[in-house]
Amino acid sequence: MSLKVTVHGARGSLPSPYSPKQVESRVRSVLEGFLNAGHKSTNDVEGYLKTLHPSQYGGYGGNTPCIEVNSEKTQFIIDGGSGIRMVGYDLMKGPCGEGQGEVHLFFTHFHWDHLIGLPFFVPLFVPGNTIHVYAVQPDLPEIFKTLFRKPTFPVALENLGAKVVYHRLEPRKAFLLGDISITPYELDHPDPCWGYRIEHQKKVFAYCVDTECLRVTRQELGPDLPLYQGVDLMIFDAQYTLQESIEKINWGHAAASLGIEIAIREGAKKVLFMHHDPASSDEKVAKAEEQARNFYEARLKILEKAGEPAHRVDWGFATEGMVIKL
Repeated sequence: MSLKVTVHGARGSLPSPYSPKQVESRVRSVLEGFLNAGHKSTNDVEGYLKTLHPSQYGGYGGNTPCIEVNSEKTQFIIDGGSGIRMVGYDLMKGPCGEGQGEVHLFFTHFHWDHLIGLPFFVPLFVPGNTIHVYAVQPDLPEIFKTLFRKPTFPVALENLGAKVVYHRLEPRKAFLLGDISITPYELDHPDPCWGYRIEHQKKVFAYCVDTECLRVTRQELGPDLPLYQGVDLMIFDAQYTLQESIEKINWGHAAASLGIEIAIREGAKKVLFMHHDPASSDEKVAKAEEQARNFYEARLKILEKAGEPAHRVDWGFATEGMVIKL
């Protein structure tokens, strides 16, 4: 393993848990499908579940963005959405639980869906732990002061048990953390937002969330083009369908077709789309994925007919809990 990437939150804008009625409906549908398929034994359950699409069974998840990256020697987290809460519980099983932990947390930007899990990230409250936080934006310390103060949160920043250390990153300049190189590149978002190109042992992971992808061509992307070039895995924003992205100009999010266009041109090996809209049911997200599949196949045919390179990309929509090893 060179890099391991874990998706702890794939939903965008707002945490979106299932209601009891939704869970009841999903369970009923799965049970009926199992019986209608002719199965009668519990021995058939695992095999049957593996045939179901995420929209039919587990879903895409309801937690907001949080990505964990691991190499053999280094671990860090990107974004502090609601998905970071469970990461904190896992970290508490190791040195963080003994007040000897060191955590590295990178931020793309400071919209609420990327911060909302931080007040419930338990390692922050344990004396002896050190939490390193990184961002290009200069107001990172002020963001923490805003998060941890009354009346919106009962524990003030100065009363956190852990030591918080702030690091300001330079745009488009590589930062070495352990055995991993991390370079921030600018994304297209209403407020300043930076994606990350992560490199380790010739493997490259590009994190491109949140972006409206207003710049698509190589000329338009300019100094930020390297974010998308020669990547083994790209995680890209796909909150909307293509029609919705046209209707919601300046909302800061894209459709999968835009990411597919870049991935084909730049030769990405694998792409995962996330930041699923909180108003979208699993079924609607699945339809957006189908729409993107149609676009992808049509685009390849156009390129092949024109005699141009038609690079095939392994891609899909991300689900919470997904683990990718590069």
